[in-house]
Amino acid sequence: MDFQAGILQDGNPMESLEKQLICPICLEMFSKPVVILPCQHNLCRKCANDVFQAANPYWQSRGSLISGGRFRCPSCRHEVLLDRHGVYGLQRNLLVENIIDIYKQECSSRPLKKGEHPMCKEHEDERINIYCVTCEVPTCSMCKVFGAHKDCEVAPLQSVFQGQKTELNNCISMLVAGNDRIQTIISQLEDSCQSTEENSAAAKRELCARFDALAALLEEKKAELLQRICQEQADKTAFIQSLICQYKEQLEKSSRLVETAIQAAEETGGAAFLMNAKQLIKTIVEASKGGRLEKIEQGYESMDAFSVSLDHLTEAVHALDFDPAEEDEEYFDGEEEEVEE
Repeated sequence: MDFQAGILQDGNPMESLEKQLICPICLEMFSKPVVILPCQHNLCRKCANDVFQAANPYWQSRGSLISGGRFRCPSCRHEVLLDRHGVYGLQRNLLVENIIDIYKQECSSRPLKKGEHPMCKEHEDERINIYCVTCEVPTCSMCKVFGAHKDCEVAPLQSVFQGQKTELNNCISMLVAGNDRIQTIISQLEDSCQSTEENSAAAKRELCARFDALAALLEEKKAELLQRICQEQADKTAFIQSLICQYKEQLEKSSRLVETAIQAAEETGGAAFLMNAKQLIKTIVEASKGGRLEKIEQGYESMDAFSVSLDHLTEAVHALDFDPAEEDEEYFDGEEEEVEE
């Protein structure tokens, strides 16, 4: 077998070498011992024996004096003749076995790549091909027969692999579905946050509008009440001013009458005094009788009638609060339960 030619054809020497060490029967790496056929092709002894037994089904029942049998090489179809020893009469290919040992040592020093088959640590030549159900670890057939797992329950590695792989895929699907639900909840919460901000802005605008309307109403009412006070003030002030004018006119007339009476009283001549005294006295008497002007009532200047009590309005303002929204609370509780789920 030309190892060097096969190695040079591939850029990766180890992969090319592994291809040269594959048995054409089991399609796995040669297992010891390796026998070399007359055509120079190699087979695992077990695989060679299986081919020989298939071609010579009655060979085991023959006596040792009867000749062996024959089979064809699976690689080149060359007919291989065996003596009475069967495949045990074939020579071992120690070179290939040594190459396999070197290759396995090299592979054991490298990290296991994806897809490579792990080997048993206790039995280096045995591949891990079964699963110990009792210990829940993969192991090899030799560990089951002679090793630490000989009393354990085992199962085919492929069936356990498929079962666990299906279970893992189910878990992944469950996680993905859970992540989708969480993402949906996050999106709903983000939408709720945005809606909360928008609804809060609308509620603020509505509240400000209501208070602005209330303030405008209060200003309007204040202006109305102020107008009534001003009107009452103007009416009372005008009336008092008219009385003041009347009393001033009466005072002026009385003052002139007093001056006239004083001048008359200073008259020394009896005749001249008597000519005006009677009329003057009559005028003074009439002035004293008819000079009574209108007066204002006591407390006329008071504005107590325009006092306004705002205690009830103050209490109402202090009692202002938002209406309880039971439906919103129930909806919020529902959202919390959904998030918890």
